[in-house]
Amino acid sequence: MINILNVSLRYGERKLFEDVNLKFTPGNCYGVIGANGAGKSTFLKILSGEIEPNTGEVVVAPGTRMSVLKQDHYEYDQYEVLETVIMGNKRLYDIIKEKDALYAKPDFSDEDGIKASELECEFAELNGWEAESEASSLLQGLGIDTDLHYKKVEELSGGEKVKVLLAQALFGNPGILVLDEPTNHLDIKSINWLEEFLIDFEGTVIVVSHDRHFLNKVCTHMADVDFGKIKLYVGNYDFWYESSQLALQMAKDQNKKKEEKIKELQEFIARFSANASKSKQATSRKKLLDKINLDDIQPSSRRYPYVGFKPEREVGNDILTVEGLTKTIDGVKVLDNVSFIVSKGDKIAFVGHNEIANTTLFKILSGEMEPDSGSYKWGITITTSYFPKDNSEFFNGVDLSLVDWLRQFSEEKSESYLRGFLGKMLFSGEEALKKANVLSGGEKVRCMLSKMMLSTANVLMLDQPTNHLDLESITALNNGLKDYKSNILFTSHDHQFIETIANRIIEIKSTGIIDKKMTYDEYLESIGL
Repeated sequence: MINILNVSLRYGERKLFEDVNLKFTPGNCYGVIGANGAGKSTFLKILSGEIEPNTGEVVVAPGTRMSVLKQDHYEYDQYEVLETVIMGNKRLYDIIKEKDALYAKPDFSDEDGIKASELECEFAELNGWEAESEASSLLQGLGIDTDLHYKKVEELSGGEKVKVLLAQALFGNPGILVLDEPTNHLDIKSINWLEEFLIDFEGTVIVVSHDRHFLNKVCTHMADVDFGKIKLYVGNYDFWYESSQLALQMAKDQNKKKEEKIKELQEFIARFSANASKSKQATSRKKLLDKINLDDIQPSSRRYPYVGFKPEREVGNDILTVEGLTKTIDGVKVLDNVSFIVSKGDKIAFVGHNEIANTTLFKILSGEMEPDSGSYKWGITITTSYFPKDNSEFFNGVDLSLVDWLRQFSEEKSESYLRGFLGKMLFSGEEALKKANVLSGGEKVRCMLSKMMLSTANVLMLDQPTNHLDLESITALNNGLKDYKSNILFTSHDHQFIETIANRIIEIKSTGIIDKKMTYDEYLESIGL
């Protein structure tokens, strides 16, 4: 168990938290959510002791070990992979090193023997004899094969290093797990494995993530950083989001009788309880949901962008035909005889490990790159709008206000018209006059989405549009693309984003393409995931 008592943190005049009092208990998983800059990662650093609060304290139950997912991918470069994982339990690792040093002494004394005996007892209590097999099992679960276990960490790729650090955090059965964005750089198989691990985990989990599917799968509670406070809510992310929207609507409907509101709330809770999966997390969550009353559900101060794409004209029967596209980049063939036809109503997610192939295909279809061979043809009724994975060329060295930046892409030049689109993306008032070349990654994405909404295209192509976005913007974009009435070709790492938008899945492999008219979950099931 971990108690947060009267914790406050300020940076100068800026208040992040004030008088935060929380209790995190074993068997539960707490998803920490909040707008960008609200202080989610800072809160995790306070829990781990990396940052001292201005007031208050964090009290961990005696004898409880806290394990934290490290963020420095180069910290363990000089150590072997298996050894790095075992370092997750510092006391066990220290005992191993101390034992090795004792047994290596040429003048091993009786006193050394007594000390070694004491260390051996503690080593056994900490399950030291199983340490290597447990570390190996964690690594294999995350997709790090045994042939890498005795290599130096510096020999691994960036994605493999992330998995090693995650295995380190999970190692040795800690009482408390603190995880900041644990699914970053993980493939779908590793994420599935991690979800099951956390569902079965008997300790306390506190996690920050932008992956809504992950939060929905593992979390029993949401810890919402809002109004300078942190408030706990029962349920997963979807329950929190929909309940906060319901509370907002109830607040607007002031004339509604309390009895009507209570009935609406009861129906809402019953629907979520009935839809809960059969996981251990969901089972405990369902019991807690039954205890919620009207006052437990509160509106959020979050501001959500509005994303809405309206095609100027309907597509005809001929949309896109791709025949035998082949492309080699830096001596590597990334596209090899790729062919498919896009039909009316298709919302196609391009998935799989081969991200370079997907990006190359999108660049070719947008006219940014020429194929080595093969062809593609858009129908005569088609207009396209393209969201590139790398948008830097639209902003680097551009000394324009956001209004003037957007004006470049609009037939209608009036400031009020352009401000309307920027306002939907939360750039209102003075925000619309800030310079385009000083924007954050998330702000640039929101500007690109404004540009796309202006285009009134009837086919959208989006390559990793959720990168850099906060949960609010991801949710808004997700809703906008679900409601879009025409064709979409897109890539994303966001499970829920793909599952709720796509009705067709294409995976480009070295042996050809897999093309399935089905949802993402159905596709994953079809390939054994």
